[in-house]
Amino acid sequence: MSRKAAGIAVAIGLAVLSGPATAKADDPIEFFAGRTESIGTVKIAMKKAFRSRAIGKGEIKADGSLDLVQRVEDEGEQPRERRWRMRRVAPGRYTGTMSDARGPVSVEEVGGRYRFRFRMDGNVAVEQWLTPMPDGRSARSVVVIRKYGVRVGTSDAVIRKLD
Repeated sequence: MSRKAAGIAVAIGLAVLSGPATAKADDPIEFFAGRTESIGTVKIAMKKAFRSRAIGKGEIKADGSLDLVQRVEDEGEQPRERRWRMRRVAPGRYTGTMSDARGPVSVEEVGGRYRFRFRMDGNVAVEQWLTPMPDGRSARSVVVIRKYGVRVGTSDAVIRKLD
């Protein structure tokens, strides 16, 4: 798996749950709004771990959907941009697109946490769990990356609200 693919997995949704403390727990789309920063470490099988940082800017549109643009900065790589469009489809369920994903991104609330699932090129499957922190302005992100069903990478990051 390339460093780009691994970095994509790390920064996925890293801005999601770090919104203002006033955002409703039952409406996580609101957590995407505004500016966020994530900093984490990616570990890919048989490769040196590397740092990843993503700066996000999210906006809720008139139809309630979210547009999110992230500047992704993986150690040793040129910065790149990632784009998301997410919307609520049912209580606790969301769907959308992401520029680096192959097919849809699905999100579901499970016990106060948010599970993201999507696929990438090369038969890569990504599962990410975002856990809001008690301060209401940060979250923890844990990602597992699988290729052909075999675990090939992980990441651990902290997200924080910038405004």
